[in-house]
Amino acid sequence: MADQQAPSGPSLRIEKIYLKDLSLENPGAPQSFSSQETPQVEVSLRSRGEQIEEAVFECVLTITVTAKHGDKTLFLVEAAQAGIFRISGVPLSEVQPVLAIHCPNVLFPYARETIADAITRAGFPPVHLDPINFEQLYQQQLASMQQSPVAAQA
Repeated sequence: MADQQAPSGPSLRIEKIYLKDLSLENPGAPQSFSSQETPQVEVSLRSRGEQIEEAVFECVLTITVTAKHGDKTLFLVEAAQAGIFRISGVPLSEVQPVLAIHCPNVLFPYARETIADAITRAGFPPVHLDPINFEQLYQQQLASMQQSPVAAQA
């Protein structure tokens, strides 16, 4: 019965993946469909993680896609893709990088699909998000946080 033993090293197990929130705004329809201009598309994202039980964490990756012609919004889609993860064999002090890098990496393909589907349902061609390097984003965030106290003291 070796398969029932707990893993001896660090492990990340997906308990559940779910859509926590989805918002779609299509304020210019139907007039926006007749425009021949290529819209400006802006993408923003944020993630957060929190402990909900011992060794169990919820991570939420929120992606917002906004398309505009000048100052007119064609559409705005925001999806909050979430997951419940069991993280074991990792000291609590070292869980933050797992929640900031590995969990969003798991959630991103689901959020990407949800965004593309919602935009298509709004009557526009889908926007397929490029892959995101969450490790690089986390390192940039750490560097920014380390520079902030120095700037405040100067």
